[in-house]
Amino acid sequence: MIDLLVAGGGPAGLATAIYGAKAGLEVVVVEKRCGAVDKACGEGMLPHTLRHLERLGVSAQGMPLRGIAYVDGADRIDAAFRTGPGRGVRRTVLHAAMLRAADEAGVRRVHGRIERVAQDPYSVCAGGFRARYLAAADGLHSPIRSALGLARPCTDHRRWGIRRHVQIAPWSDRVEVHWAAGSEAYVTPVAPDCVGIAVLSSTRGGFDRQLADFPELTDRFAGVAHGPDRAAGPLRQGARRRSAGRVLLVGDAAGYIDALTGEGMGLAFGGAQALVNCVVAESPGDYDRQWRTLTRRYRLLTAGLVRAGSMPMIRSRIVPAARAMPAVFNGIVNQLAA
Repeated sequence: MIDLLVAGGGPAGLATAIYGAKAGLEVVVVEKRCGAVDKACGEGMLPHTLRHLERLGVSAQGMPLRGIAYVDGADRIDAAFRTGPGRGVRRTVLHAAMLRAADEAGVRRVHGRIERVAQDPYSVCAGGFRARYLAAADGLHSPIRSALGLARPCTDHRRWGIRRHVQIAPWSDRVEVHWAAGSEAYVTPVAPDCVGIAVLSSTRGGFDRQLADFPELTDRFAGVAHGPDRAAGPLRQGARRRSAGRVLLVGDAAGYIDALTGEGMGLAFGGAQALVNCVVAESPGDYDRQWRTLTRRYRLLTAGLVRAGSMPMIRSRIVPAARAMPAVFNGIVNQLAA
């Protein structure tokens, strides 16, 4: 019997596996896909996320991010990170670096899928393995979360995301968040000759249709070479709790409000560390409380922004209000980044 079985070999699953291996656990990751996997993702990592990468022993090349800017036409407000830079990293580059780190940490990786989970008071059986614990890192629409009755339906404020890489030199060392009437466009430098543009919207549609709400970006990218588009959604996914017996949810499987504040990767890595700590302490029942504490600021701020963004009169005042209160805007950005 192994110590920890991880369902899903994306960044959240690999972080869980590496933290587990570093804590002396025998860990196996089961993943149905091969190699480094791309995904619709903003690709910006805040300073606290980079500290997790250092602890995990992951070295992923990218572009330094020195702050966040909110942009609404000619209206703009910048906030610089006080604790050091973040980093824009292409998802495939990050995933490849984490795969290498997992191998170096002694994590066993198996190609396959987990379709059925059974557990007793002492172990979990899944994917042909018997383990003391199972970490479900099987993504936004987690089958394990649903199978265990942990999913909570979310019908309000449904949003979708779509991302494209454009072959153009970055013009800023900020993540630029461009605001329109019903969507935001996140522009992140990820390489010396490439930026990623992720559009989040309450309506579905192709990338060009979504980008049309941002004339300044449409003009800048006209005729510029780009890669394929990646889409995801609906983004909001709920969980009644993060654990059921010896099965614990991590990453997007643990519940997802929105990508609006750009903290998703850092929260996934923080959740991975908390999960492993609970496994080592033989206290899986503490994990849900620890996860809620870890994500409280993010959940409150994001839920508030999403609610405000759903009201046209309030939404149109978000960037002007940030400009009128720069100290408040800086404080919020740095609370999330710290």
